[in-house]
Order: sequence, then C-alpha cells, then structure tokens
Amino acid sequence: MTGPHVDVAEEDKPLDPAVERVRRKLVRFVAINLGLLFLALMAVVGALVYKARTSQPSEAVASSDIQMPAGGQISGEIVLPVGSKVMSQALSGNRLSIDAELADGSRTIFLYDIAERRVIGQFAVRNR
Repeated sequence: MTGPHVDVAEEDKPLDPAVERVRRKLVRFVAINLGLLFLALMAVVGALVYKARTSQPSEAVASSDIQMPAGGQISGEIVLPVGSKVMSQALSGNRLSIDAELADGSRTIFLYDIAERRVIGQFAVRNR
C-alpha cells in the first residue's frame, strides 16, 4: 500500500501568514522551554558537585583510631549482665550495638565503642 499522495509543488509553497506566525511562536516556545530545562539541569548538577566537594567525611569513614595488632585481629572483652542472652548485634564504624535479653526477660541494647573498649550506652527496650 502506498501512503497519501502529496504533490511536490504543494510542499514548496509558503505557509499561510497566520499559520507561519503560530509556527514561529511554537518554535520560540520550545526553544525557551528547552533553555530553561537545561539551566535547571545545570543548577542541579552544580548543587550535587558543590555538595560532594564541601561535605565533611562521615565519622565512620574518618575514624581510623582502631589500632590493629601485629596478628591482624582485635581482641577484647564485652561484659554483659549475668544470665543475659545476645539476641542480635550490628556494627557501624567503630561502634557495636548488642541487643540482649536479660535474665528477668527484659530487653536492653548495649552500645560498645571498640576503639575505647568500653560500653558507652545502655538503652532499655519496653512496650508502652
């Protein structure tokens, strides 16, 4: 099948002045909107670059105060109350969080600093 037949001479004819004005307005509208979109995109990229260059490194990345012994292992002791069970643990930088169930059935979260080798916080977990 062939498409609609368009006369070559009809394509070369200039547009009606009213249609030409609308076409020019449309081209100007598209050009202005693309320019504004480009400026907004450059502002976002500039803000991301600025934020990446001026942000301070996080404490977890910056804290390299843990001294590794010659054997390559850190050893120590974390003292929990007698009869407690460790339910879970999480490590973030040089801080260790230990979720423990105490002998009386209550739950407590202990926050341990590996560099200082001491418990720096204890949080009771209760239901309201």
